[in-house]
Amino acid sequence: MRLPPAGTIEIAPSILSADFGKLAGEIAEVAAAGARIVHLDVMDGHFVPNLTIGPPVIASLRRHSDLVFDSHLMISEPGRYVEAFAKAGVDNITFHIEVVDDPAGMVSRIRDLGCTAGVTLNPETPVKTVEKVAPLCDMVLVMTVHPGFGGQKFMPDAARKIAEVRKIVGPGIRIEVDGGIDPETTPIVVSYGADTLVAGNAIFGRPDRQAAIDAIRKACQ
Repeated sequence: MRLPPAGTIEIAPSILSADFGKLAGEIAEVAAAGARIVHLDVMDGHFVPNLTIGPPVIASLRRHSDLVFDSHLMISEPGRYVEAFAKAGVDNITFHIEVVDDPAGMVSRIRDLGCTAGVTLNPETPVKTVEKVAPLCDMVLVMTVHPGFGGQKFMPDAARKIAEVRKIVGPGIRIEVDGGIDPETTPIVVSYGADTLVAGNAIFGRPDRQAAIDAIRKACQ
């Protein structure tokens, strides 16, 4: 699968808030509710103070889903592992600008593996750090919470960077936003130019996944 073309608003449920005891079922539920992308939160306990999943789990999930697997590598050394994640079946690999010395080279390497590529910036990271690499990417991810844990409060100042990124990349590149996304914050980030909305607790924290996704989708309008 490939990322949908930029311009259409997509909701990407984040498995960080899902029930890890039945991940395949959780992903199937959001797929039935109309999601085309699922956000895979990969953490190493070093770059962020939490541990989640790696390539073996993703490879197992790949056998049960044809959604776009959007892997967000919140790890200190993404270059060591991009091949393993590509082999496991991810479709998009997003790395953090804060830990990569040659971001353009990383984008090229990810593309050579058959995946689309994205770059991420943390709340305190200035947009100027991605000015050169952002136009080379398929997607730019703006964090509106500190990465590592779900359920955090949305950071309005960080969200404003979305508008700056949109000026840099134009309409042809996706801008993803992750952190505190729910029906209340959705209109804010969409107005700034985000078109890929990562939502964890707002979807997996509600018993009716269809209603949760529909509420966010309605808020986009």
